[in-house]
Amino acid sequence: MLYRKITRYVEDFLSSENDKILILDGARQAGKSFTIREAGSRMYPHFVEINFVEDDEGEQFFKNIHTIDEFYFKLSSKYGLNLGDYHNTLIFLDEIQQYPQYFTLLKFFREDRRYRFVASGSLLGTKLRSTTSLPVGSVVIKQMSQLDFEEFLIANGMGFDAIDTLKKCFFNRESLDESMHNHVLDLFHRYLLVGGLPDAVNTYLNTHNIMLVRDVHHSIMEMYRNDASKYEKEAIRKLLIRKIYDMIPSQLENKKKRLVFKDIRDKKGDRFETYLEEFEYLTTSGIAIEVKAITNPAYPLTESMQKNLLKLYLNDVGLFTAVLYGSDILPVLNDEGSINLGSVYETVVAQQLKAQGLEIYYYDNRHKGEVDYLIDNPMHASTMPIEVKSGKDYKRHSALSNMVNNPDYHIKEALVLSNAREVERDGKIIYLPIYYSTFLSTMPHNQPIYF
Repeated sequence: MLYRKITRYVEDFLSSENDKILILDGARQAGKSFTIREAGSRMYPHFVEINFVEDDEGEQFFKNIHTIDEFYFKLSSKYGLNLGDYHNTLIFLDEIQQYPQYFTLLKFFREDRRYRFVASGSLLGTKLRSTTSLPVGSVVIKQMSQLDFEEFLIANGMGFDAIDTLKKCFFNRESLDESMHNHVLDLFHRYLLVGGLPDAVNTYLNTHNIMLVRDVHHSIMEMYRNDASKYEKEAIRKLLIRKIYDMIPSQLENKKKRLVFKDIRDKKGDRFETYLEEFEYLTTSGIAIEVKAITNPAYPLTESMQKNLLKLYLNDVGLFTAVLYGSDILPVLNDEGSINLGSVYETVVAQQLKAQGLEIYYYDNRHKGEVDYLIDNPMHASTMPIEVKSGKDYKRHSALSNMVNNPDYHIKEALVLSNAREVERDGKIIYLPIYYSTFLSTMPHNQPIYF
């Protein structure tokens, strides 16, 4: 069974006095259902799971329900022997986006207090905006991503003591010894191939067969494409969503790596606003990670965001390497110099930052160059630039150097992530091993302040 850090959050929430309804949001196949099922069935003597997607594809028993009395009648007729009361019964509404009227009903479930409820879903941002009566104040929405690299290390047998040591080394800006560095870096390269989707990770752990892992990847990507057909009514939008999704790997192989909007339909004059709803679907569904441009890296970053310059990354690095390399694993495992892994490294770092709940941007200036990522540094009320390097020339970064040396930007610290083992500081720039990207949310400036 895969260890998921979010399980502790779910357990604490369900055992607390908080009577709001927890909804886990995230891409399909990220592990939301398993996490709730495992925790809920263990914590509650009476546990009932209703998958609305399966219901909609089958008997549609719970589909045309608009009052809690109707729901309780159906629930009791099907699961009556497994129902107790509010304190010992948990009802899990899985894939709640399939039946949007249940968003409204959540408020009344909470007020009625007949049973405890929990839910999961995807596309919640879009669905909640189109719901006529939002359950304001009745729900807590928690984002869940697939396994990050820290969880992948644990899945591969690394103990919690070792993980704590890695975190301390990162926090204290210390290098690992060579043997440990090589071990963690090897696992990192395997993570580039497998990614963090639970089915892919389990297949890798059980078989170590890249062909079977790739079968999982291709199946999930096809499911992501088909989901657009389920949740979008307009045929043209379905096609555009699929086309943009399929374009992401090739766009990332371009020098600028950002989307060229006129290439989507091969139509001059197309702009960001032309595909606003398509981009919203891809990002709110969790199948793509958006990184918007900043031309003025002032804190807070959201105030100077440029919406018309956009990068999209696949939500999982394993899916990305499946597209680029298929079953040819040696270029990634051996870090072959003839292969440019720049877009792969950028994808995995975007995935780690997103999994840690960080808002991510990139710096784009026609005259001063581009920096891969920017995040807010609240402790110093400044911006933290992050440059990702896959090659040996990781100390060449003119745009980053210009940024940190510009007094108008007030940069306190910048990071360069690469394969190099040693942690080094050169002025404001800190060089870190690429695998430390999984701990960036535990940076010293993000530590809690007690008073």
